[in-house]
Amino acid sequence: MTPAARTQAAIELLDAIIAAAKAGGAAADTLIARYFAERRYAGSKDRRAVRERVYAAIRTAGEVPVSGRAAMVALTDGDTELAATFDGSRHGPAPIAADEARAAGGTAPRWLEEALVASGLDRAAVPALVERAPLDVRVNRLKATREEVLPAFPDAVATPFAEYGLRLPTGSAVEASAAFADGAIEVQDEGSQLVGAVLEATSGERIVDLCAGAGGKTLALGAAMDNSGALLACDVDRARLQRLPQRAGRAGVTIAETRLMNPGRETEALADWLGQADGVLVDAPCSGTGTWRRNPEARWRLTAERLARLQATQVQVLDVAAALVRPGGRIVYIVCSLLDDEGKGQVEAFLARHDGWHAEEPFLPAGRAHGQGWRLDPAADGTDGFFVARLRAPC
Repeated sequence: MTPAARTQAAIELLDAIIAAAKAGGAAADTLIARYFAERRYAGSKDRRAVRERVYAAIRTAGEVPVSGRAAMVALTDGDTELAATFDGSRHGPAPIAADEARAAGGTAPRWLEEALVASGLDRAAVPALVERAPLDVRVNRLKATREEVLPAFPDAVATPFAEYGLRLPTGSAVEASAAFADGAIEVQDEGSQLVGAVLEATSGERIVDLCAGAGGKTLALGAAMDNSGALLACDVDRARLQRLPQRAGRAGVTIAETRLMNPGRETEALADWLGQADGVLVDAPCSGTGTWRRNPEARWRLTAERLARLQATQVQVLDVAAALVRPGGRIVYIVCSLLDDEGKGQVEAFLARHDGWHAEEPFLPAGRAHGQGWRLDPAADGTDGFFVARLRAPC
């Protein structure tokens, strides 16, 4: 592909990503993969260059752009090399008009930026939410130590805070490595490793991962439990949950049982666990404002209405979790969001609904206290953004 053709491809992809964001369609990564699956003539350098242009444009545009071309034209300001690719050639974009519209810059739609600042995030820290994220992995203590894994990745370094974390160079072929195939490592952001450990699951306990998804935190819990005890991984998403058994087998976590639940009828599916769990991890569905570094187009998808629906789901799953916990047991509530309506506010509302419960400050080696919980953010901690709280049931 010529440089101009790469820019045109980026524009076409951006058009598809913008349309999907408005309609709730596929994620950018999925659309990019589909695009190149249909264009096998594009080499690896072409795919990499197009992808980089697409994500640079996404990160630059705070509001949803009117078009892929407007997003890409905005990138040409200050980039003469990119501007030169708008040359009107056969496979390239038309020249840029003097008065051509450009996508508006910024970190996020204005209402979201203001909500983040109102939630206590320093305005100067907001741009870090869309910077490129590092590549972190968690060493599986059931299979290896960090020191044993390091030689397989000569350029890796230990993560600053997570005990079992490694930070690899961006683009490392993790899933092609022997360490991954052997179950010695799993891709997991350092912040995710830290907040999942707040449950302090130990050998022999009965633990529920209530919103397990594909099981990243389930596997970490299984390792923390030394693969001893009972570990129930639940979700309402069949496709994601079906990925867990294979991952658990590779990781050597044999205690994990999966259970598919019907939305709104979770308690029925968990009747045999009511009042039995030592601990419940609630990694709740949320806006994902703390993970924009990995999915920057997600900020174009979020609306006030969708946020309200997510908050209602968070209330529901917390109440389901409370019914599962034995007297004196605990819930760890996690959202990868920096909005107080999903974090601090949800904990306050839970404690108001449930007499006798109290919050325990979960001290972490990174982040800071926030309300009755703890918060990590990309600017201050170099991790994804999270809010986490530990809630203790009355005895």
